[in-house]
Amino acid sequence: MSTSAPSLAGRRVLITGAARGIGAALAERLASHGARLALVGLEREKLEEVAQRCGEGTFVAECDVSDNEQVIEAIDAGAEALGGLDVVVANAGIATGGPLKLQPVRTWQRVIEINLLGVAYTDKAAIPHLERSRGYLLNIASAAAAFRGPGMSAYCAAKAGVEALSDCLRVEEDPFGVDVGVAYFLFLDTDMVRDAEREMPRMEAARDKMPKLFGQTYPLSPAIDEVVAAIAERRRRLAYPKWFLRMLPLRQMFASRFLERQGAKEVPEAIREYERIVAERGDGAAAATERTRELAGI
Repeated sequence: MSTSAPSLAGRRVLITGAARGIGAALAERLASHGARLALVGLEREKLEEVAQRCGEGTFVAECDVSDNEQVIEAIDAGAEALGGLDVVVANAGIATGGPLKLQPVRTWQRVIEINLLGVAYTDKAAIPHLERSRGYLLNIASAAAAFRGPGMSAYCAAKAGVEALSDCLRVEEDPFGVDVGVAYFLFLDTDMVRDAEREMPRMEAARDKMPKLFGQTYPLSPAIDEVVAAIAERRRRLAYPKWFLRMLPLRQMFASRFLERQGAKEVPEAIREYERIVAERGDGAAAATERTRELAGI
């Protein structure tokens, strides 16, 4: 971890999607460095548990990031509780999957509403507070922002949008002293990934066909180390595993006609398997895990 991490002591940090996974782990790690925290997300009880582990004075707001009014209220309340905001991490997100022609519209729609519009709403509400503190905004995208695949059209479109949004905001906010970063992760050991491993066999079959470096599940803790260092250093981009940043200039190579044809060979079997799961469990269960359906209202 960067030796600059202790400079986070006293920093006022708001994190969305803080009840589980990356958001919860990041909150606890930042608290250990003396940061003051505002935790935003669904699952109020889980948020409260994370807040207890983060220490006295941690602010909690239950909020659906796809609702702009809720986002404004939560971020303004968090800023008031902490006396301002120095860092905002737009982390909340879900994943669904399936061929576009077969996936229910609502499951596709909710990914865009939460993963892309939710980040935009968070950024817009946070910017006035960050301009006052000349702070740092970090948007959590994904390796899927740059490298796409069949069956993940909603997730890839949303995360590519988060990357583009971040790059635009970086230029817009530079005159006002706000630095903007974007994070790219491969599969991390979180509830979202474990749920998919257990409930989405088609997605796991697709991962098995990926090169091991891309398809394996990586530990969460070193990824959080990287995020903490990136916040301390106000980085433009970060990734875990770290080598992924070196792949970004090669993204068009991975969208070559040759590789697209290789991927297309698996599509007919994937569609048959998806249709089988729809017949057994219903179209919603084929597209999203039980926890995702519950939290996203699918």
